[in-house]
Amino acid sequence: MFGATGSTNIDQISRTLQGAAIPLLAYVAVSLMFVGLGFKVAAAPFHIWTPDVYEGAPAPIVGLMSTAPKAAAFAVLLRIVFVINVHAIFWIVWMAAALSMTLGNMGALVQSNVKRLLAYSSIAHAGYLLVAFAAAPRLGTSAAMFYSAAYAAMNLGAFAVVSHFANAGERYVTLEDYEGLGRSSPLLAATLTIFLLSLIGIPMTGGFFAKFYVFSAAVKANLIWLTIIGVVNGGVGAYYYLRIIVMMYMRESRKEVPVTPVPFALGIALGTCLAATLYLGLFPSRVLRFTQDSAQQLVEQSPGEIPSSPVPMVPATL
Repeated sequence: MFGATGSTNIDQISRTLQGAAIPLLAYVAVSLMFVGLGFKVAAAPFHIWTPDVYEGAPAPIVGLMSTAPKAAAFAVLLRIVFVINVHAIFWIVWMAAALSMTLGNMGALVQSNVKRLLAYSSIAHAGYLLVAFAAAPRLGTSAAMFYSAAYAAMNLGAFAVVSHFANAGERYVTLEDYEGLGRSSPLLAATLTIFLLSLIGIPMTGGFFAKFYVFSAAVKANLIWLTIIGVVNGGVGAYYYLRIIVMMYMRESRKEVPVTPVPFALGIALGTCLAATLYLGLFPSRVLRFTQDSAQQLVEQSPGEIPSSPVPMVPATL
């Protein structure tokens, strides 16, 4: 990008690229930046590392990896997409979103290890977030921020439950291990159920409004096909999340899995994640207003004129 524009300052790069002729090297640079950031957020087709790393790493570390660094990488991606504003990146984001949602959900369907299942789930959720990036700047930025907040709460909470249930050495991480958890530890099972329902996008949870705002932004930006792909994948995702709930409440345990009492610190963490998930589902307006104000500031700081819809980028023949 420095070779194409003579600067590494984002605002200066944006002003330089507002000219009539954008050098080919700038398109290459933006594409390579997206590859790097796509790897960090586990977006397809740069997602292959995710299931193995999530399975091999301790669950608390995975919970951190799947939320904080991913949110930071998406924040950087916001600047790349909406401030540098090279139009060609729209199609890169569009394809990455569609692939991430589809490959993530399809991969999760066949998993028997809960950590690998949640790894593929995180790939799918990266795709949902990228749908917001493909939408119009103000709507898309606001939806992406809200989604990041909701996803951080519900995913961190889910991994906290998985970490505690797995016990020392993480011996209990398969779906079969969760059989009968609703009877042996009703409170732990109920907590995990709420996080899973939020990941599905059931009303009264933060995940519902997160997906609602993302798909609303996509519809308003005329991204109809991307919205259809997202909604269909949301239905596919519901299957494997509900599969865990079925194991907990509708199956008899076939082996003895000890469930230790929840430590005080973990209880505080789970309570915080649970409260955030329910608050974003019941009272989303305040957080949404904050994200809208932040999106407005980001758009106003952009030196270039950002289009309100990606439709003009579509060739007339399509």
